[in-house]
Amino acid sequence: MGAEANGGEKQLKFLIYGRTGWIGGLLGKVCEERGIPYEYGTGRLENRLSLEADITAVKPSHVFNCGGCHGQTQCGLVRISQGRNHPKQRGRHSHPRRRVPPARPRPHQLRHRLHLRVEDLLRNYENVCTLRVRMPISSDLSNPRNFITKITRYDKVVDIPNSMTILDELLPLSLQMAERNLTGIWNFTNPGVVSHNEILQMYREFVDPNFTWKNFTLEEQAKIIVAPRSNNELDASKLKKEFPELLSIKDSLIKYVFQPNQKKGCIL
Repeated sequence: MGAEANGGEKQLKFLIYGRTGWIGGLLGKVCEERGIPYEYGTGRLENRLSLEADITAVKPSHVFNCGGCHGQTQCGLVRISQGRNHPKQRGRHSHPRRRVPPARPRPHQLRHRLHLRVEDLLRNYENVCTLRVRMPISSDLSNPRNFITKITRYDKVVDIPNSMTILDELLPLSLQMAERNLTGIWNFTNPGVVSHNEILQMYREFVDPNFTWKNFTLEEQAKIIVAPRSNNELDASKLKKEFPELLSIKDSLIKYVFQPNQKKGCIL
């Protein structure tokens, strides 16, 4: 669906789910800053009829799903463009499979399986855009869900390079993606990786010159955490090609997070 400001096509208007959540709340603020009409959905995500009622009442050009249960079966940011809501037809192939007795999955295993299953299902819809948010960071260093806030409060941290999402830079891009009607699955992270120690070093340089931290190994970490942690780099080249101005993770951290929080006496 188009959204040209002065054209004959339908104007942008977003229906957002996740009002009380961190990312959903930030997305609404970004819409306000850019003068884009939006409303928060009141229906429950598990109640299809309530969602249909929201869509009928709001008549949005796009639907953003930022909802989920923190720490449980949480999903990434999903933007759904209105239009056809049936999956495209695909050929089916049968393959012989060895039967394996199903093991009862642990909570973290179930969560990852659900992520993969949902993504696989959404691939069949031509009007859906799935954005993979990872280790989200914002300039609000007081928010307990901010990755930086978390690791500055830990007694010890590992030092592993990872892909991460700087929300202050990337959330506005999600609105542009809606305007461009981009679909499919996107790694919604800044290009490159950054380690825990590199982030904490920036924190000490820009925010708190007296800050100190301790490291421990993955083996030591495994003894005290409930579920294993995932450490990886996501390929952000597709997003970078669409938005050439997208900063690398380290440059984005400095521009959008640490410089706005810079304290007197720290480096310029």
